[in-house]
Amino acid sequence: MTPPEAGATGASAKVADGLAAVSSCPEILRKRADFLKAARAKRQGAPAFMLQARKRAPEEAPGRVRIGYTCSKKVGNAVARNRAKRRLREIARAVLPHHGRPGWDYVLIGRKDATAKRPLPRMIEDLERALAQVHR
Repeated sequence: MTPPEAGATGASAKVADGLAAVSSCPEILRKRADFLKAARAKRQGAPAFMLQARKRAPEEAPGRVRIGYTCSKKVGNAVARNRAKRRLREIARAVLPHHGRPGWDYVLIGRKDATAKRPLPRMIEDLERALAQVHR
């Protein structure tokens, strides 16, 4: 048990008005059908990843931004794929709250070597540019 002076953290953290704090993180795509729908929509390439984006129909999960991540075996072994996905999650966490649009699904696809080796600040710029192209 944590001492009261440590303050509440994580799921037990509360806002001053008594409501639980809401995360600005987008919802994660988990169903294959959602990934396939995004694959049939707009695409924008970047040096370290491919972005797929689609505007959801009004009857589909309205409101929030949703994101999915994928890396094929071409990216490397399980360690390399997981490292690439962690880097993709990091850039999405930095960019989507500001540049993502509610009601859209995004899928980031890792690329062999480039996703693991490109500097994160450059990848963030690439994602901002790719989102601007998709929404144009």
